[in-house]
Amino acid sequence: MNEKAVIVSNGYDRVDGRNAYQSDIKRLTLGEPILEENKKMQIAAQIWKTGKDGELELAQELPIHQVFDLMILLSRTLLYFKEAYRLPLLYDPENPTIERVGVQGGVLPVEVCIDNKNINEDIKAFAQSLNDLGEIIGERQRVLTRILEELECY
Repeated sequence: MNEKAVIVSNGYDRVDGRNAYQSDIKRLTLGEPILEENKKMQIAAQIWKTGKDGELELAQELPIHQVFDLMILLSRTLLYFKEAYRLPLLYDPENPTIERVGVQGGVLPVEVCIDNKNINEDIKAFAQSLNDLGEIIGERQRVLTRILEELECY
């Protein structure tokens, strides 16, 4: 267990998307990094699951900036797919760039992965999966939007 956790969300297994009430992910925490590769960061997000012995063990840890980067990537992807239906393949093979998001003096590129040999089939399945997950994603988007709007006041 992370003795350096500052913020905790217990009972995550009850709200873990389609795995709700069946998930082995029990807790989310924010605090001092546990993994050696993240020690340079001051804050990390940890995901805890039930281990073989029934005790909680660290399943994953991400530096907090990577959590935000994933949210930027996901949010931009969701915006992209709202309009992607207008393109015959759901993307432009000649211009796979969705956006180049400026962060930290550089850019976070968001692109369709044309290196994927099955991209034409996979992107259709991906778009359908986003649609199928609409209820789960939409609820979380509304909550996140409300919280981000509150943060704007500061």
